[in-house]
Amino acid sequence: MTDTRNTIDAAKTWRRRELAKLALGAGIAASVGPWISRHAAASGVVKVYAWSDYIYQDMIESFTKETGLDIELSKYGSNDEVFNKLKASGGKGFDLVMPTTNEGTQWYDAGGLLQPLDESKVNIDAIYPSIYEQSVDLGGTYRGKRYILPFNWGTEGITYDSEAFKTSYGELSMGDLWRPEMVGKATVRQKSALIAIGRTLDAEGKLQSNGMLDAYKDEETSRKIFEQILPIAIEWKKNVKKFWNSADDTYNAFNQDGCVIGLTWDGPGIKLGQTTNGRIKYLMPKEGGFAWLDGMSIPTGAENVEGAYAFINHMYRADMGASMANQAGYNSVVAEAVNLLKPEAKTAFEAAYPAGAVDNLWWWPIITPWFNPVRAEYVEKYTAA
Repeated sequence: MTDTRNTIDAAKTWRRRELAKLALGAGIAASVGPWISRHAAASGVVKVYAWSDYIYQDMIESFTKETGLDIELSKYGSNDEVFNKLKASGGKGFDLVMPTTNEGTQWYDAGGLLQPLDESKVNIDAIYPSIYEQSVDLGGTYRGKRYILPFNWGTEGITYDSEAFKTSYGELSMGDLWRPEMVGKATVRQKSALIAIGRTLDAEGKLQSNGMLDAYKDEETSRKIFEQILPIAIEWKKNVKKFWNSADDTYNAFNQDGCVIGLTWDGPGIKLGQTTNGRIKYLMPKEGGFAWLDGMSIPTGAENVEGAYAFINHMYRADMGASMANQAGYNSVVAEAVNLLKPEAKTAFEAAYPAGAVDNLWWWPIITPWFNPVRAEYVEKYTAA
């Protein structure tokens, strides 16, 4: 609990320089009340198009009770699905959508699908400041205007068997995946492994890649970096017992295949901990875990814009953030939501993200059209070697 409070208190002291940069004005209040009353006059139905496991019935009922607005909820299962639907309709049909932040480039390149957001209408103070700040460079803004606000996030970190491998936060490293004693005992996802190896080499001063961010800079630079990573990745491949591509693969790696350590999603890592009485643990490496960020946006064809803002602010309530996290297993961007988590979820969160860990996350950069084909080429070479 102390670590969580330290993280939140530290976050509240941040100077909010991104707010000034985006000219949000000085009238943003920190309390919840003004955000409810400001939008109480909005009426009708708010049409929300969300990921299939993000919005739950208790969240809808709370919103309707608080605002008098009804929610018409539609669900999707991929970024391509929501993007293609909005592109086909010219940005019409919904009042709020939830794109992944680093996918913003395709929305902006398509033009006219999302409208710039008036952040003076949004309770920005509810968000972890470090996550809000990171979202600017991850694709949440375009040409100085905000189009995607943070909603929830998840990570890819280190899952390990604490009886076979002793470590702690601040000591645990991505480099531990490649230790000599881990030969035949690790599980990784290929595309993440290449980036993780690059980050390990960079941290050790053996690769100049700006923490692997330069691999996303341009195709020529990316290829030069991957060419340096590939032979080392092939050499270290002897440590990999199993490549995973799903949560079930991760469970099997530890429960059936004898893996001791892995670079895994947070969900399976945390669940493994719960099913082994804490023997298997999920923790952020000292280099910072990989992180993804999904958001909230208002399409250009929204018919109930004020209702959409009311929905956004309702989602920025601590109880709504906790409700989503408790039911979906993802992490809310609302800093105070952690204090309302169910005991088992709160314990898992605090264990995975000790004080300072959220601020130290490595967010997946903006995806440009050329990057995925380049990475896929090197993933194929790595897998086939």
